[in-house]
Parts: sequence; C-alpha cells; structure tokens
Amino acid sequence: MRKDSIKEVLSLAKKDKVSFIDLQFSDFLGNIKSSTIPVYNLKDALERGVWFDGSSVEGFARIHESDMYLMPDPQTYALIPWRNHLEGGRVARLICDVYKPNHEPFEGDPRNILKRALDEARKLGFEYFTGPECEFFLFPKDEKGEVLQNSKGNGFYFNLIMDEPYAIKREIMETLGEMGITIETSTHEVADRQHEIDIRYDQALKTADNTITLKMATKFIAFKHNFHATFMPKPFFGINGSGMHIHQSLWKNGKNAFYDKGDKYGLSKVAFQFLAGQLAFIREIAGVFAPTVNSYKRLTPGYEAPVYGCWARINRSALIRVPKVSKGYEEKATRLEIRCPDPSANPYLAFAVLLKAGLEGIKKGMKAPGPVEENLFEFDDEKLAKYYINKLPASLYEAIEEIKKGKIVKEAFGEYTWKRYLEAKTAEWDSFRISVTDWELDRYLKTI
Repeated sequence: MRKDSIKEVLSLAKKDKVSFIDLQFSDFLGNIKSSTIPVYNLKDALERGVWFDGSSVEGFARIHESDMYLMPDPQTYALIPWRNHLEGGRVARLICDVYKPNHEPFEGDPRNILKRALDEARKLGFEYFTGPECEFFLFPKDEKGEVLQNSKGNGFYFNLIMDEPYAIKREIMETLGEMGITIETSTHEVADRQHEIDIRYDQALKTADNTITLKMATKFIAFKHNFHATFMPKPFFGINGSGMHIHQSLWKNGKNAFYDKGDKYGLSKVAFQFLAGQLAFIREIAGVFAPTVNSYKRLTPGYEAPVYGCWARINRSALIRVPKVSKGYEEKATRLEIRCPDPSANPYLAFAVLLKAGLEGIKKGMKAPGPVEENLFEFDDEKLAKYYINKLPASLYEAIEEIKKGKIVKEAFGEYTWKRYLEAKTAEWDSFRISVTDWELDRYLKTI
C-alpha cells in the first residue's frame, strides 16, 4: 500500500474526528461482515492488516486454517452517517480485502474474485464498467416491531407518492451522497411499496463496493424509521419482484469498446462477442446472479423479469437489451443491459461471472444470434427452438446442476470457493425441499 494513501486516510480520520473504524468485507452470500477498531489502531491496520477468524464466516475457511487478516482499501474511506448521531465518537468505514497468513489474497474473498476477473480483462486491454439498478421493498412495522408485509399490487411505476417511504428513500440518497456515492436516479417501481435506486456507472469494483453500501444504508435507515427494507427477489405471488438490472460495457484506451457508429445498433464486434458469451453461458452462471430459492419465483414467464436467452433493443422480455442513447452521447453511453440478475446476489460475484462469460465470448470470437423484438412470453417451445433461445433454470436446484456441469463459475471462483458455494447452495435447496409450506397445508391438510 502506498504511504501517501495511508497518510491521506489518517489525515481524513483526524479531520473528521473519528473515534472508531468499521473494517467491512462480505461473505460469498453477500452479507456484510464488520470488525471495529479504535482509531488509534488505524495506522497499524492500514500497514499490516487486522487478524480475524475466517472459520466463522460463511464459505471462508475451515477450523484448522482459520487465521486470516483484513487489508483496508484506502479508496473506500467514508464516514457512516447513520452511526454518527450516537454518543461515543464518530465512525468511519473502510472496505477490506481478505488475505491469508502467507500474505497472498484469499481465493474465497468475493472482492478478490472480482479483482481476478478484472485482471483477466486488463490483460486483454479492457476495463469493465457497470451500473446496477437496485430494486427493493419498504414495509412498515407495527408497534411490536413486526413487519407488515403487504402490497396493493402493481401499477405504481413512476408515481410521485409523498409518503414516509419517499422521505426514507430521499434520506438514503442523501446519506449515500455524503459517503461519496453518486446516485443516477430513483423511482417508485411497478408494485406498491417497491422502489429503485440506480448507482452511477463506473468501474466495476467501485460499483460493487457501492452496491454493498447501498444495501447496508437502505437497511439501517429504514430501521431508523421503523420500516423494514428487503432486497428479497419475490416477496409476493402475482406481483412484480425486485431485480438488479446491470448496465455494462468494456472500455479500451479511454474509449468505449462497445461502440461502433457504423453498426445498426451502434455495437462493435467486441460488444457482439461479449453479448454472445453471456448468452452462451447464461444458464451456468444463473445460480450466481440469481442465487436463492426465491430468485426463481421471480424468474417466471409473464412478469417483467426475463427468462429467455436472447437480446433486443426495445423488447423488455429479452434477457439482454441494448438501450437507446441520446444523440451525441453514443460513444460514451453505448452499453448492454442484462435484466435477469436480482439484488439478493453478491455484486462482486455477479459482476465477476458476467465479465468472465463475456470475455470468453471475445476470446473465442463467438457470434451473437440475431435480435428478437417479439414478445417472448407469447412464444411456445417450438418457436423458442426455432430462434435457438434457451430458458434460464427454473429452480435453484437446476441452477446448481448447471454450475456443476459448466466451467465459467469454477474458473471465476477457483476450485476451493466453487466447492464451498455449491455446498452452501445445495444445503439451501435441501432445506427448502424438505420444508412443509403454507401452500401445502392449505391444499392438503383438510382434503386428504
């Protein structure tokens, strides 16, 4: 770590009158973990790291190899606004990379997994940029603190509703701004109590850090107002679920490598190859960008979430869309929007496998299929076969099997994390598989 970076963080902490530092990292399920140190230990933490027990973190290490340490990234320093109204001194955070005792990056650290994929892109001359759109629900709590999980249904898209959730969402955006995170836009989403906040397009490591921070801030600020924020993909039957559409492009030598003014869609050969790679491997990476049992309740035909492996410009039932760009901004803003990920995903892992799949398309010179502008929800199996369109997995179990058979996730994660991820997801599926649901009780208890 550069000495001037350490000096700058120490100076900021002193200027901000910080008493404590939260050292943050994530497990591979996307949960934020934190170790708090007093500010007088900050210099040592920046220079030598802070040791912790890796065996206590989901997917990290076994008991006999548990010693690991956190190395803070100085670029991620920020005050935590919702912590600084409390007594006992101001609190800042630093996002950390996880290292092993031999000073090598821990292969199972999600941030390191993304960094490895980004390094692969750089060797080909590319920088990967992303812009995630995070959807979530805000539910009020009653006087006992119980979540009042209800929604009036769909039909609220872009409505200006000046209620308490509107004020909460505004506070979330203001708080993120104080932390140095630029928000692109915010809307009321399709369903009642459903909202969206979009993070400014930037380099993928930064936007992954920002996505983790957005989810954390949303949870804490909602809690402060006696609300519960959830990024669960599908809280209700019959009502639109929450997605995390991801806008993405590759840049080379300071220019957008996806843009070609001579193409009908404004896409370069690199963009088409990247698109082809993602479509080719979409089934085997689905279990990463849609990682929960509940994810596949959202990925069903008939709602806004796409399930068919094709691309288009206007067609929002397509998996990948090429958004139209304002005249004069084509070179800067041309991008691909992948619409199937959801906000339960760990953004580091989701970005890593999306990038890995796209790069595979470039390295192999894959050719993208033609666009499909028709409503795919009206296609039968025969018509899907005619257009060579694959469906996404229909369940977490099916997604797990695709990960086992495929190569992209294994190569991106490494053997160790690939095995641990499959173990965790298989355990999740087995727990769901053997549970008795309310639907079963309502249907069978009194009729059989």
